[in-house]
Amino acid sequence: MAEYKLFLHRVGLVAIVQLFTSLSGIILLPILAKNLLIEEYGIWAQVMVTIGIFPGIVMFGLPYTMVRFLSGLKTQEDIQETFYSIFFLVVFTSGIASLLFFIFSETIASILFDKNVFVVKILSLIVFIECLNSLFTNYLRARQRIKSYSLCIFFKTTIQISIVSFFVIMGYGISGAITGVLITQIVLFCYIFRQIILDIGIRPPKFKNMKEYLKFGVPTVPGNFSSWIVNSSDRYVIGILLGTASVGYYSPGYTLGNIISMFFAPLSFLLPVTLSKSYDENDLEEVIKILSYSFKYLMTIAIPATFGISILSKPILTILSTPEIASQGYLITPFVALGALLLGVYGIIVQVLVLEKRTLITGKIWIIAAILNLLLNFVFIPYFGIVGAAITTLIAFTISLILTMHYSFKFLKFDVNLEFILKSVVSSILMSYIIYLLNPEGLISILLTIGVCASVYFIVLYSLKGFDKNEFELLYNIIKH
Repeated sequence: MAEYKLFLHRVGLVAIVQLFTSLSGIILLPILAKNLLIEEYGIWAQVMVTIGIFPGIVMFGLPYTMVRFLSGLKTQEDIQETFYSIFFLVVFTSGIASLLFFIFSETIASILFDKNVFVVKILSLIVFIECLNSLFTNYLRARQRIKSYSLCIFFKTTIQISIVSFFVIMGYGISGAITGVLITQIVLFCYIFRQIILDIGIRPPKFKNMKEYLKFGVPTVPGNFSSWIVNSSDRYVIGILLGTASVGYYSPGYTLGNIISMFFAPLSFLLPVTLSKSYDENDLEEVIKILSYSFKYLMTIAIPATFGISILSKPILTILSTPEIASQGYLITPFVALGALLLGVYGIIVQVLVLEKRTLITGKIWIIAAILNLLLNFVFIPYFGIVGAAITTLIAFTISLILTMHYSFKFLKFDVNLEFILKSVVSSILMSYIIYLLNPEGLISILLTIGVCASVYFIVLYSLKGFDKNEFELLYNIIKH
């Protein structure tokens, strides 16, 4: 129980930072949507999508490999060898990929970025530094330096919001916004690399165990790429078929719905390290307990949030963007929110396959989902527009979750507590009815409605005995300390 208390303390710390990070997109949304042309906002969305996928492809899954293997190392020499072996390989692979991105910038710009070559050239530098920063933050994650990690992410998010907002408000447009992202990446790189050097020093690697690391990491690349196709390729397909303006209409609704993912982000960060430690010590009872509690607490928050944000999508988007964007984008939010909820469930269940080192299975699952998603996008988008893209993404997430449950539960089963899920859904439906009756418009009205409905949800859930006495005592002790 002490181990689980520590885990929840860390979840809480990361959750606070991830909440701020997730809301950064919402904070920037009104600034970007009201100061950029809709085509420029579409380019911004494409840039964010590209930054998200680039590390997952060119880094051969090595950051995640570091989390899996570095967390169990004890000696300084072993830690140095593992980190610097992976570091130099990442510099090599990401450097080549970024150089090719720069060389073919005109072609890439004409296809995806509304012929804005300057943005693509700056982006080639951003993605290279992003790869290194991704590796560095995963080092902190593997070493369980949760406070340092949280500080770095908070630091990065604050600087990026400030600089991007400044450039956009001053009238520098999309070029200024992308330059702000580059400055943020450089500042973070200098800050965090200095921390790592002070922690472990500098030591030339001998590249030992690289075969084992690549054997673990490389099979995740097809899965990462396929996962990106399911998560983000819709923006690319919309841009190709309908133009960057349609991406601009699609992205705000997607950003709002994807807020649900912030509830899983702390678990996604902490579960691999915490579970690996217990699993390697052959403490399967602790593994099952952590998975079960993580699943229950995710459902407690994510289910009502999905209901609420779906119903409130139009008034929220009207406040954050423009009435024109809200009228076209609000239907996107419910599909994306439900998809994010399913992805959170997937993120917990897939930990079983990661512990068993069956990353090849996850890769195959995402390849199947990606092929289906890509085909459906080219069929649905021409007929149903941007809503078609949201529907195909939800279908792909559903299939990925079903297949992952099938394979994961062959190795290890834990309690998903269907009775609790039903109670949460019932409580959320009652909460949603109140939102419908109140029909809030305006920021203050929406915030008051959220507060009232959240209280109603937890009161109903408590009345239905959604939690037992021990769980309330555990949560109280964690908050108290």
